[in-house]
Amino acid sequence: MSLIARHLEAQGIVTMCMASAMDIVCAGRPPRVTFVDYPLGHTVGKPLDRVGQLDIVRRGLLGLASMTRAEQVEILPYRWAETDDWKAEEWRKGGAGGKDERKPRDTSPQYQTEQDRIFAEGS
Repeated sequence: MSLIARHLEAQGIVTMCMASAMDIVCAGRPPRVTFVDYPLGHTVGKPLDRVGQLDIVRRGLLGLASMTRAEQVEILPYRWAETDDWKAEEWRKGGAGGKDERKPRDTSPQYQTEQDRIFAEGS
């Protein structure tokens, strides 16, 4: 998503990435990001929460005009639950057999190939 957004921006088409996985989307250095700290698959809101969904989408669209710096991120104030316990639960239930086998995330980008790194970093 980030690479496509950067390509479109280079062609003069303004883009907005809407994301709920900050480290993943920022690794690709997109031009603009509207971030909501919700589980994957719920980037534009909770199921059946039409008001919240509409606000998230509206704020993303408004960011097209208001975000003027490169790689700018707007973090929306929405919360999935009263506590962040849901994050541990999402981590536990992911992957095969209910156990998440992925490596823990960190802030350094990781690429499958050198060509991926070149595309992502633009060098």
